[in-house]
Amino acid sequence: MGDLDRIDGGPRSVIVIGAGVVGLSTAWFLQDRGVTVTVVDRKGVAAGSSWGNAGWLSPGLAIPLNEPNVLRYGLRSLVDRQAPLHVPASPDPRLWAFLARFAAHCTWKKWGRAVRANLPLNEECLEAFDELSANGVTAPTVDAPITAVFETAGHAAGLLGELRRLSDAGQDISYVRLTANELREQLPQATARLGAGVRLDGQRYVDPGRFVESLGQSVVSRGATVHDRFEVTSVRRDRDGYTVKSATGRSLSADAVVVATGAWLGELSRTWGVTVPVRAGRGYSFTAPTDHPVPGPIYLPEIRVACTPYQGGIRVAGTMEFRDPDAPLDQARIDAIIASARPLLTGIRWDERTDAWVGARPVTTDGRPVIGATNTPGLFVAGGHGMWGLTHGPITGRLLAEQITTGKQPDALREFDPLR
Repeated sequence: MGDLDRIDGGPRSVIVIGAGVVGLSTAWFLQDRGVTVTVVDRKGVAAGSSWGNAGWLSPGLAIPLNEPNVLRYGLRSLVDRQAPLHVPASPDPRLWAFLARFAAHCTWKKWGRAVRANLPLNEECLEAFDELSANGVTAPTVDAPITAVFETAGHAAGLLGELRRLSDAGQDISYVRLTANELREQLPQATARLGAGVRLDGQRYVDPGRFVESLGQSVVSRGATVHDRFEVTSVRRDRDGYTVKSATGRSLSADAVVVATGAWLGELSRTWGVTVPVRAGRGYSFTAPTDHPVPGPIYLPEIRVACTPYQGGIRVAGTMEFRDPDAPLDQARIDAIIASARPLLTGIRWDERTDAWVGARPVTTDGRPVIGATNTPGLFVAGGHGMWGLTHGPITGRLLAEQITTGKQPDALREFDPLR
């Protein structure tokens, strides 16, 4: 088939559908291997989850969602409209089928498999960020521990148990317990209700929108064309490669295609043998000014809230809402985050918040993303990272670019095979 049958096996040109961190990282590393790249997105660079997330680069907390405790927590949450996990009443049979498959994967055996699958990504993810930063992506990554906070030392047992299981599986994690006094010395935002903490060292954070925009600028400066407002309606294989068409009738051609559309991945991939369902687990965030500088990322595990220093204030992110990815922002979810976090954090001017946002994170049923070749030669997918798309975006792009250009599946991607 055209250039895909070249002796060296790799395509000369690739269209990447999706201008978030996964798609742009794939484009960047394809360029590094000499491939001509075109990027299209239905909105634009960093217009989806890549903009409003917490910005953590946290291999130490890249914990698969299908942990058994999450299932028990989720069942309790279904009757609580203020809970961080929210499944609106819906007759959608595909949603309930997805949740049933997810529940079936919430066992320690299957969670352990997802943990082990993630290990290569966790080990190399910061190195992939460093490679981007050393070669034209100017937005900085900031070294800082993530401090998890709890009302009592007993409440920290759940996270400590997860960290021990990750360590037992081979994950390199450095963490220390903090007393109430140590916590307040290190974190001026801690209220008197917080009595214990866990500090995870060796983590980083970024301004996610700024970083992905810088990544997009680097991709363009290296010769790519980025088409925004390009909503893909069809991907057609022909003798010379692929033609991608938009809703407005525009068409582009290339030797191969990568689909990296996040929570919308399933809409384009079902006809290519990708049987792993991907649904939108929507997250919310906002920005608020603070009375004192925030020294680093703060994690509130019991209410599933992540906080990050952001533009002189704090970005507060949380909730997991299984709803249509294009549904409007639900103000009740923002209110629920504030109600749960206000008693635990002080010096945050909640009523002066700005940038209220909702974004659709792509979630799979088995806790593992889908990365690699489909059953159609020259057509690849990348997505389903859940809450860790930013952390794992660059290393995903590097590994997928290797597979596309060499025709060989890297060992690190075997557990993420889209045809599993």
